[in-house]
Amino acid sequence: MNVYEEAHNLARAIKESNEFKEFDRLKKEVDRDPQLSAMLKDLQMKQIQLQTKQMTEGKMDSELMGQIQSMVTMLTAKPQAAQYLQAEARFSIMMKDVSEILADAINIKSML
Repeated sequence: MNVYEEAHNLARAIKESNEFKEFDRLKKEVDRDPQLSAMLKDLQMKQIQLQTKQMTEGKMDSELMGQIQSMVTMLTAKPQAAQYLQAEARFSIMMKDVSEILADAINIKSML
């Protein structure tokens, strides 16, 4: 068995999955709306900031969390943004599951 060939097969399977196709379709729609795209990018940056603070400081930044919650509330009121965020979440869950399957197969759970 060629590991690289199997990795390419997995990449193709991911690209052909409903989760990826829907996420990709909605991402392209969002990208056509510069204002919505900017709002979603800002949300993602704040989420990354929150995760970074949690990892480095070991605690939750309640002010930043409040900002994120407000942004999510505002964005989910927009149907296109809500659909995108749901598709992004489904795709992220699928990718997390794949990573866990791979890690479990070689017994490296501590890395995830």
